Amino acid sequence: MDIATLLEGRATSEVVSCAIDTSVRDAVALLASRRIGAVPVMDGGRVAGIFSERDVIYRLAEEGDACLSRPLGEVMTAPAITVARNAAILDALALMTKRRIRHLPVVDGEAMCGFISIGDLVKARLDQIEHEAEQMRTYIQTA
Repeated sequence: MDIATLLEGRATSEVVSCAIDTSVRDAVALLASRRIGAVPVMDGGRVAGIFSERDVIYRLAEEGDACLSRPLGEVMTAPAITVARNAAILDALALMTKRRIRHLPVVDGEAMCGFISIGDLVKARLDQIEHEAEQMRTYIQTA
């Protein structure tokens, strides 16, 4: 199974993102209101970085609440690590594990076409394993 198949199975293709000049305060409010852990930060039509809960915590620890008025371009994790639309789910999981990250923008060339979390990938993998197990049970019962 690949990332494109995972994205096609979603109820909506909407990707919540922020512009590079969005304030940290506004981005934190967006994360809280949407109950999400990260957003891609866009500069024009390209992914410039990722802003996550971790970025907030690190900046608050370093600077205190003064960081809340800074633009995301100054505090985001950059450059963004991305995954191609046609990448295999296991390859994306391996990348996330190796780089110790939990979110990946999905790109088709330079254009972002999705945003996935490690939870999305684990769920897809478990669904695939469950489907394979069911096929094996059916095969054994009919053999």
